Amino acid sequence: MIMKIGFDNDKYLKIQSEHIMKRIDKFGDKLYLEFGGKLFDDLHASRVLPGFEPDSKLKMLLQLSEHAEVIIVIGADAIELNKKREDLGITYDKDVLRLIEEYRSCGLYVGSVVVTMYAGQPAADAFKDKLEKKGIKVYRHYKIEGYPTNVTHIVSDGGFGKNDYIETKRPLVVVTAPGPGSGKMATCLSQLYHENKRGVKAGYAKFETFPIWNIPLKHPVNLAYEAATADLNDVNMIDPFHLEAYGETTVNYNRDIEIFPVLNAVFEEIYGENPYKSPTDMGVNMVGNCIFDDEVVSEASRMEIIRRYYKALKTMAEGEDVENEIYKLELLMKQAKITTDNRKVTVAAKERAAKLGVPTAAIELADGTIITSKTSELLGASAALILNALKFLGGLDDEAHLIAPNAFEPIQELKTSYLGAKNPRLHSDEVLIALALSALNDNDARIAMEQLPKLSGCQVHTSDMLSDADIKTFKKLNVDLTSEPIYTNGETIDKR
Repeated sequence: MIMKIGFDNDKYLKIQSEHIMKRIDKFGDKLYLEFGGKLFDDLHASRVLPGFEPDSKLKMLLQLSEHAEVIIVIGADAIELNKKREDLGITYDKDVLRLIEEYRSCGLYVGSVVVTMYAGQPAADAFKDKLEKKGIKVYRHYKIEGYPTNVTHIVSDGGFGKNDYIETKRPLVVVTAPGPGSGKMATCLSQLYHENKRGVKAGYAKFETFPIWNIPLKHPVNLAYEAATADLNDVNMIDPFHLEAYGETTVNYNRDIEIFPVLNAVFEEIYGENPYKSPTDMGVNMVGNCIFDDEVVSEASRMEIIRRYYKALKTMAEGEDVENEIYKLELLMKQAKITTDNRKVTVAAKERAAKLGVPTAAIELADGTIITSKTSELLGASAALILNALKFLGGLDDEAHLIAPNAFEPIQELKTSYLGAKNPRLHSDEVLIALALSALNDNDARIAMEQLPKLSGCQVHTSDMLSDADIKTFKKLNVDLTSEPIYTNGETIDKR
């Protein structure tokens, strides 16, 4: 069973790298490329653009590896406040170390780390010392009074001139960061100031996968990007500067459009003129040119909006104030002309739960088949769902026992008598371990185990909130999970 794709990944790798090389040639000696989003593990892009591989941007850069070096930017305040990446649960400073190892292991040259918005923070100093002991060059960029509006001061010896000059060796300098708000753009602009003073012909460009500039403003892919950044209150907009300069309608987001007059003034201060007439001009994104089945990516994007909505409901159920985010997501669903009922697994899980009166789950497989499950005395709904799906994928009898019935009792006793658990039912991770043990001697269990990779990319919905153990298991299986904001005891959150 193969999922439908609508994005040409091979074409993307080819034309994106070619386009970046052309941009380097436009400026002459060096290009500072502000790299937005994730260089690898870009799961949002792979969900809304079926066919886009999560590490596509990394592969694209590897085609340019002889010409490229990476600068990683981290804000001093983020170090001081132990700011965390939500998706990985690790602090920004630890992620910098992780990224250095990841990039180097892939064959990318990491030139240095820049600590931005530095103002003598002790934690930032300690982090700098730690990196330097590992042989990593560290530079400091300072807080600039009046940034970003006081252009005359910013583009002076008292502004960018105070920052350390970052020594680079290669024509393409990729400026990336562990998360937003790290100071990537300011780092690029500071370098343009210093390079210009040294007589180096350096340019700037911006690489952002979303929003896609050459598809309609309200295209589901662009709406899905707004859904993904609903917590940041980003808004996609028609680029008015591009429309005025070229008479062409293109899409950008509010922050780039709002900052463009400032960037325009900075470029004019440094070079005497701005090589770009619009925020769209600054970009190098070729993703929109690689969509070959618009309906496939549109449907995938509509499902992503629904998933983001359920994610916000989960966050509210956990006690956080995300009411405005939920309002925005509801508005985006109206613009996309969808409701939660457009997601097949959502309907299947809710209908089965209403009929049986117990927690249930549903999965949509690659060919569109819907498999359901329910909570029992032995298994939670998530654990049962995985077993049911594996049986179907392996062509096994629905009544087949993949795990010997007498194997459950000792596991339950371990949980309740020795580990202090109140719930004797097996979670999905525990069931998979039991399945692996059964596979040693049982052919059906072995066949079922071999089906696990086929769950990747499948859609799952549960009728109530899951345990952390089940959530982590689905994440490891690369399953797109949503849950009703209802606890097992039947309590539901008050959305309003």
